[in-house]
Amino acid sequence: MMSDPKQIQRDVLWTSEDAETATGGSASGSWAATGVSIDNRTLVPGDLFVAIKGPNFDGHKFAAAAIAAGAAAVVIDHVPGDLGDTAPLLRVADTLQALRDLAVAARARTSARIIAVTGSVGKTGSKEALKFVLSRQALTSASEGSLNNHWGLPLSLSRLPQRATFGVFEMGMNHPGEIAPLSKMARPHVVLITNVEAVHSAYFESVEEIANAKAEIFAGVEPGGMAVLNRDNEHFHRLSEAARKCGLDRVIGFGVSEDASFRLIEETPDADGSSVTVDIDGNVTTYRLAIAGHHWVMNSLGVLAAVAAAGGNVSEAARSFADLSAPRGRGRIHHIAVGGHAFTLIDESYNASPVSMNAAFEVLSQTTTGPGGRRIAVLGDMLELGENSVERHVGLAASLERNGVDLVFTAGSDMAHLYDAVAAEMRGGRAENSEALLPVVMSAIKAGDVVMVKGSLGSRTGLIVDALLGQFDKPGAQPRRVVNGQ
Repeated sequence: MMSDPKQIQRDVLWTSEDAETATGGSASGSWAATGVSIDNRTLVPGDLFVAIKGPNFDGHKFAAAAIAAGAAAVVIDHVPGDLGDTAPLLRVADTLQALRDLAVAARARTSARIIAVTGSVGKTGSKEALKFVLSRQALTSASEGSLNNHWGLPLSLSRLPQRATFGVFEMGMNHPGEIAPLSKMARPHVVLITNVEAVHSAYFESVEEIANAKAEIFAGVEPGGMAVLNRDNEHFHRLSEAARKCGLDRVIGFGVSEDASFRLIEETPDADGSSVTVDIDGNVTTYRLAIAGHHWVMNSLGVLAAVAAAGGNVSEAARSFADLSAPRGRGRIHHIAVGGHAFTLIDESYNASPVSMNAAFEVLSQTTTGPGGRRIAVLGDMLELGENSVERHVGLAASLERNGVDLVFTAGSDMAHLYDAVAAEMRGGRAENSEALLPVVMSAIKAGDVVMVKGSLGSRTGLIVDALLGQFDKPGAQPRRVVNGQ
């Protein structure tokens, strides 16, 4: 049965009585909320607005604006002066703790099969793919975007409808000790670890320490739970042993390894995706994956294994990959035509690491250019790489050359070292930041080019993507055709 994602929002998630019981707070008025929000700018009418206090903001300042925007009620620890005497509210001692309490209560009252996803790269893409394929089978609730930290995970859990069949939740970290409490809150039945690589290495002494931190996700797994692990990753055995020590009954491997239960037999890539043949415990199946890149093929194997572990329909999930779109900033491809000036844009602007950079360069090499077109890489700094950051940026030069990239544009101090390392004929331009690089890039693009934009979120390469897409606002702009996008 195909579920309607909008139906999740229409369900009543929290009544004033339920929220009082979950948090120990005191409600004013009788109200019912169909969603939960911590940001009045994205609040949907009917949401319960939780006024979180952060290091640089206090949600209480926006409580009145939330009510004006249609919030069902606001969760506060004191009544702001501009809120008014009749506003529906839930008063608690600590708003972040109240959000956690709602999450715990939501998890306790549902019978949904819970899948937790983490990994050095590919976790958000895999989570989105799981959400997509499972939503076609039953009511599925999932983390939005990258809500995967100490407030993002409880926010996502608090939105879990009681009647959901599946819940898919991402868990991230950049320090040891961050994932274990998230796992204990979510109490997953299935854990998917996409891989372990030297990402966020500024906070770890070794990749083995990163693997140990990822393995914290096993801490909260329900009895009888299963782990889905990348059989090709060099840390598979470390993770597998950690899973068994936490009482997980079964470990399912995916990859190209002969020992993988979900084993890749063949992939045939093209400009818009791949045809994939896999062996699933002795049964061979072929499916179409509508997103380009070997890394997405590997993600699809992990997704299918997680679907199987959660009790979903694997064959139906495999068929759904033909309609899957890459998330914004994670490989979404736009074929852009503006006034006869046509080029292809690959949006990889959300995040970056050496591993994901190399994967993106491979996609760029496989994407067909137009007549006279060039392959162009627009790159922002990779962040949180520690003392070896410059070396690891420079190390990308060989991959750029190997994948036939014609021009390289860079933004940031570390990427400047890569710029100097590539051949002179590959140097398109560099700048201190993305804002300064933008006009250089826009003036260089020609018809037939394939332009890949990638950098860590903090490098703000997304504004370059937005500017290129924003050309459609110009008079005379032609409609764009989007592949792997929405």
